[in-house]
Amino acid sequence: VQLQASGGGLVQPGGSLRLSCTASVSILRINLMGWYRQAPGNQRELVATITRSSSTNYADSVKGRFTISRDNAKNTVHLQMNSLKSEDTAVYYCKAVMVRNFWGQGTLVTVSS
Repeated sequence: VQLQASGGGLVQPGGSLRLSCTASVSILRINLMGWYRQAPGNQRELVATITRSSSTNYADSVKGRFTISRDNAKNTVHLQMNSLKSEDTAVYYCKAVMVRNFWGQGTLVTVSS
C-alpha cells in the first residue's frame, strides 16, 4: 500500500490548511487511517484517526479545530485544520492500519507570521 500525502505549506496563525492522503488501494480495505505529526525534537504523535465506519478520534490539542474525513470514492482521507497555532508546526504523516502499518512520506506544515 502506498500513501501519498499532500497539502502542507506555510500559513499564518489563525489560518487554515487541508491535508490529503491518497491510498493506492481502496480505503474500504483499510481498518483505520490516521494523521500523525512530528515536530523537531519531539516524538511522533497522534493527531486524528478515522475508522472504516467513519468513527473518529482526536488528540486533545486539536479537538474543535481539526476535522478528519474520508472520501471512499477517491481513496482519500482529509485533515481540515482550522485556527492553526504555531505549535501545530510539524511534519504530518498519514498512516494506514491493515495487517501491518503503512506510512506516507510526510508533508510539512509551518504556522508562522
